[in-house]
Amino acid sequence: MSKGGVKMPTGNVCYAFPPGFEKAVQMTREELDRHIRLMAALKMFELGKISSGKAAELAGMSHAEFLETCGVYHVSVFNYSAEDAKEELRKDVAQCQSLAR
Repeated sequence: MSKGGVKMPTGNVCYAFPPGFEKAVQMTREELDRHIRLMAALKMFELGKISSGKAAELAGMSHAEFLETCGVYHVSVFNYSAEDAKEELRKDVAQCQSLAR
């Protein structure tokens, strides 16, 4: 598979959907397959199960394309826990204070 210059070896995952489902969602089978992979990649990334790089691979796009797509689907690219975010903010404030001196 290749998109955006990214080539990845593929494995297979089979999923079933009702006959004619692709018509119900107004997509071809190929579009539906790409969309399902993208949705899986976005959700697994959002839940912190995979990195943005691995999610991009799953979605079949470059890292930059995946990060842009996160914005389209309102998925935060900042996967910090509250404690991690607090620590990062503390470090940033300390660095700003040292630069101001």
